[in-house]
Amino acid sequence: MDKPFWFDRALNTPSVSGEVMVEGAGIHFETWGAVGKPGIVLVHGSNAHLEWWRFVAPFLADQFRVVALDSSGNGDSGWRERYSGEVLGREVWAVCQAAELGPRPIVVGHSFGGFVVLETGHQFGEALGGIIFMDFTVAPPAQYVEWGLRAEREDLPPKRGTRVYEDRAAALGRFRFIPEQPSRHPYVAQYIAGKSLRAVEGGWTWKFDPSLFDYLEMGVDQQAKFAALACRSAVILGEDSEDEGALFGEHMAAITDGHLPIFRIPGTYHHLMFDEPLAVAMATKAIALEWLRQDAEDDLKMALQRTLDAGATHQPGDTP
Repeated sequence: MDKPFWFDRALNTPSVSGEVMVEGAGIHFETWGAVGKPGIVLVHGSNAHLEWWRFVAPFLADQFRVVALDSSGNGDSGWRERYSGEVLGREVWAVCQAAELGPRPIVVGHSFGGFVVLETGHQFGEALGGIIFMDFTVAPPAQYVEWGLRAEREDLPPKRGTRVYEDRAAALGRFRFIPEQPSRHPYVAQYIAGKSLRAVEGGWTWKFDPSLFDYLEMGVDQQAKFAALACRSAVILGEDSEDEGALFGEHMAAITDGHLPIFRIPGTYHHLMFDEPLAVAMATKAIALEWLRQDAEDDLKMALQRTLDAGATHQPGDTP
């Protein structure tokens, strides 16, 4: 099967690794693009890691300083005894600083990462350039379903582990997206699966902490936090997504009187960055560039006026 050009281009685009300590846990991140460009931070969903953004970030880096992080309990970051939305939100802000994103970074969160960046906005909204929720929506309180607090709800044993597979090939064969979706680019799934494993005694297991949701409460107040955000926001959805956390785009449109920018990328599912990474990157870039234009509106008008003034001083036939 021939791979599209973006696959090798993304893998061949270098990124730089970093780590920052946040309240006792080392948070791993990767950066693309030059320091000094406007900043974008990319936040993955649950049981995932920063490689979810590997085929998006390089196509933002020509105009942005980009960072993707492994939230605690995921990827190559440290684990915690207990997790909370507040501390996950602070991890995002700490990575923005460590990665030198500059003032007013734009924050993007996919799936559970949408909840994480909602928490970031709740705590640091005035310092953000905006938030893009990717296949994440806030539900009406009457329809909210709590995904956290699993230890109490399901009577789960503490300190449980993930299954250990004797050989790596067996583990790779068990990799699945949640929710499951068609694999349009199987080589992408294979790459992500390989980045999702770690070697342990007895074989291989997944990198995520299975106890992440045991005591974390996502909260029925998500709608209130969204409505109170002190920064701009937008939504990008997978047109064919069946994820239960992404079903309330119409509700978000309704409570914003239709003014919230909501994009649906045709032919994509919940993990839309694996279906159409270039469309995801360009939608993200379009939103971010428009917000930057809004912030520079006065400067833009002055620049255009200078152009008009300069043109008025040169008549046809004049020597420049």
